[in-house]
Amino acid sequence: MKSSQDLRAKLRSIDHRGYPAYKDLKGQYDFGSFVLSIDHVQGDPFASPSRLSVLVAGKKAGFPAEYYDTYPKRITLQDHLTRLFAAQLFSGSKQAKGSGKSGLLAASRCGQKVLERTACRVQDSDGSVTLRFEAGFPARGRTIDAGELEKMLFDILPGCVHASLYYQKINKSRLKAAIELCEDQQYIREQLPALGLCAFLANGSVLPRQSGVSDRPMQDAVAFQAPASMEVTLNLPNKGPVTGMGIPKGITLFVGGGYHGKSTVLQALQYGVYNHIGGDGRELVITDESAWKLRSEDGRSVTGVDISPFIRQLPGRRDTRHFSTEDASGSTSQAANLMESMESGSTLLLIDEDTSATNFMIRDKLMQQVVAPEEEPIIPFIERVRSLYEDFGISSIIVAGSSGSYFHVADTVIQMKEYVPYDITKQAKEAAAAFPVFSTNQDKFPAYSSNRCPKVNAAVKRDDRLKLKAMGTSELLLGRDAVELRYLEQLRDGEQTMALAYLLKYLQLQAMDGKKNMAVLADHIEALLDKQGLEGLFDHGDVRSSLARPRRQEILACLNRYRQLIV
Repeated sequence: MKSSQDLRAKLRSIDHRGYPAYKDLKGQYDFGSFVLSIDHVQGDPFASPSRLSVLVAGKKAGFPAEYYDTYPKRITLQDHLTRLFAAQLFSGSKQAKGSGKSGLLAASRCGQKVLERTACRVQDSDGSVTLRFEAGFPARGRTIDAGELEKMLFDILPGCVHASLYYQKINKSRLKAAIELCEDQQYIREQLPALGLCAFLANGSVLPRQSGVSDRPMQDAVAFQAPASMEVTLNLPNKGPVTGMGIPKGITLFVGGGYHGKSTVLQALQYGVYNHIGGDGRELVITDESAWKLRSEDGRSVTGVDISPFIRQLPGRRDTRHFSTEDASGSTSQAANLMESMESGSTLLLIDEDTSATNFMIRDKLMQQVVAPEEEPIIPFIERVRSLYEDFGISSIIVAGSSGSYFHVADTVIQMKEYVPYDITKQAKEAAAAFPVFSTNQDKFPAYSSNRCPKVNAAVKRDDRLKLKAMGTSELLLGRDAVELRYLEQLRDGEQTMALAYLLKYLQLQAMDGKKNMAVLADHIEALLDKQGLEGLFDHGDVRSSLARPRRQEILACLNRYRQLIV
């Protein structure tokens, strides 16, 4: 390992040379209190920024071992340090004069959710901290400006490291609050199964967001308050007794007028699979971590999925036990999404009537009389929802605003009035009994095939240097192949999308052999990520500094939407 003075000398020796000479800087440099590693150098001033990392030894960092002795707490510590470091870079960095990305210093920008990221890694063995970030090496035209880079690495960077990655330098009370919140969140998650619940929403939670493009809490929003009949009190390790609404396993229906908060509650629940930072308003909204937002998805690609429990036979006698299409309809896409969620191990479905295919969800009595059952290939969800729970343990939380037919099959009915929930189960059941306009033929869920074993795409095998790119949370590119993800509503961070691109490539090159089914592939990936983190996707130590771990559900959903999937 070289010293920081070696780096300074090297910088001065290449000043004013052609930009490619920056590549001579790759390596590790001891700055005394930390080690700087220059992992990847950009090819020119306009290319993606260079990738760097700093390593602070555990004894020097000094974070208490109880802050990283479990996975959830370690992820929370990493998230907190990433936020601190990014804030320091933002406040201490200045844009150097020059071409392209000259002078850029940036780390992951964390949102409201706490995610495992490659940006920061705390070793659970000794507490050492690795923080990855990006830097735009300065240039005049295509000539090295070593003086500006020297300022970045020797004047700005050490101050950012010392102010954010050393326990003695940071605000200890804020870090402690973040760790304690994590402990409380994890406690609720662990209590849900024992209490027979699939979700919990604490009283006082702020569910509405500022706008459709902001994930921050709305000012002066109505705070959530559980109906007395559904209140559950949990004695959290740090916060103590907390009361809120416990949503029981089974079939729960949210109803009410437009703009009264039904979809707002469902949105909070779908993001309750993640922990949130303090001040978000949804910190203590906790959902079964396997929950899946089920919706229709016109035009998506489907490959070899058995949708026969919902679609019996299509025109032209198309096989629905091994259904494939490049352009799924609303009903076939929603059926495929449901069957794929079962493959992923989801035990809770979250459904909004507004984003569902009507003919998948319901078929009223009049329509049954006009169109004979044998002429209708779709078995609506209402006829399967009970069996899904009783035979497979899959609960459903459904938002409905126009059809009361689900009153017949729901275990719990909640009406939202001006963002306040009311338990109207008794009234809804009485009304349903007196108004039997729909017959729910609750047949047992039929046998189906879930043993799809994907094969690798030969084109990927031939060229493992395919370019990867992510466009927010809506799409990724693997080579020339686009994978549309815009309807995966629980995918919330562009860094998760980029990670999915690497995971899709890894699956094809390292795991898919035509023998492992989807569940086994998911187990394989999760074992790798649990053991090595996202760093396990990289062989040579040049780890991308801006990846976030997606859930098992999104990993398989991405694979299922890959149009080159072969099963």
